[in-house]
Amino acid sequence: MAMKKKIVVDRNEIDRFTAIDLFCGCGGLSLGLSYAGFDILAAIDSDPLACATYGRNHKSTKLIEGDITKTRPTYLRKQLGLDEGQLDLLAGCPPCQGFSTLRTLNGNRSVDEPMNDLVFQFLKYVRAFRPKAIMMENVPGLAKDTRLVRFRRQIGGLGYQSSVRVLDASKFGTPQRRNRMILVALLDGNPEFAAEAPKIVTVKDAIGSLLPPGTGGDPLHDYHAKRSDQVKRLIRRIPTNGGSRTDLPLELQLDCHKRCNGFKDIYGRMAWDRPSPTITGGCINPSKGRFLHPEQDRAITLREASLLQGFPESYDFEISKGKYPAAQMIGNAFPPKFAEHHARVIQAQLAENL
Repeated sequence: MAMKKKIVVDRNEIDRFTAIDLFCGCGGLSLGLSYAGFDILAAIDSDPLACATYGRNHKSTKLIEGDITKTRPTYLRKQLGLDEGQLDLLAGCPPCQGFSTLRTLNGNRSVDEPMNDLVFQFLKYVRAFRPKAIMMENVPGLAKDTRLVRFRRQIGGLGYQSSVRVLDASKFGTPQRRNRMILVALLDGNPEFAAEAPKIVTVKDAIGSLLPPGTGGDPLHDYHAKRSDQVKRLIRRIPTNGGSRTDLPLELQLDCHKRCNGFKDIYGRMAWDRPSPTITGGCINPSKGRFLHPEQDRAITLREASLLQGFPESYDFEISKGKYPAAQMIGNAFPPKFAEHHARVIQAQLAENL
């Protein structure tokens, strides 16, 4: 039998399945799993800022801050009171810097990046827990990497059937275009993926109701951003609602932009009626992408970035290290609604096997 915790909602008893979140970051995946009805028993990450944020928002989860290469999964399993095969879902997002398209020359080769081998730390936990299901998320580059081939071969030897797809988060309830690789594996059954959501969530849906920065008392939204007078003038001239620096006459563009024919989204505005571009670690810097507000003459704020990732406005982010480390943490997160859609399908398949 699957290990479940009985809870009461609206007087109806519901079975909640169990999960562990590896490389949990600030908690986007855990949040999505909890939306889908999973109890997150434990989470692991090595980043202090992300762990501080995770701990504030997931207080009932056993949080382990440390190097996963030095953890002992069998010891953790015994601490949680689990036997092999009792955990329902092992999920996680191994750090992906080595798999990004910029780092792999547009995906044409594998890169010798030590963090890529953290994929096999995931495998260490699969062997120790033998979970009923596995979900791994990463950048699309991992889908073509030899490490994923090895990973799938080895979990196949343990009895898992796996499937991999590259999917756009904007098709699954997230107000952001973000292509991600999703691997799903089951011990009993053929893995399935969620159907696309019937409605696209737009930038306006996510941040259109926020007051201008400086008026609401939210430190993630109300901080001051310093820009040079030249950059301020440039931003004011960018057309609203989806405009770009390329819409400006040449004499109004920055000299560095005149010399470069690429990266045309930088100093671009988001459009109200479409999902945002991918939220990255540079999401509050207009020189890093299309991160200008659709109407106001500024970059999006940390709060707006987190809402475009799909976090609720109440999510409490640690910002004591400054806004740029916080932006990196938010940009690295797994969009919660994206996770929720696929976790619900996994949960339904697990329920069929009870």
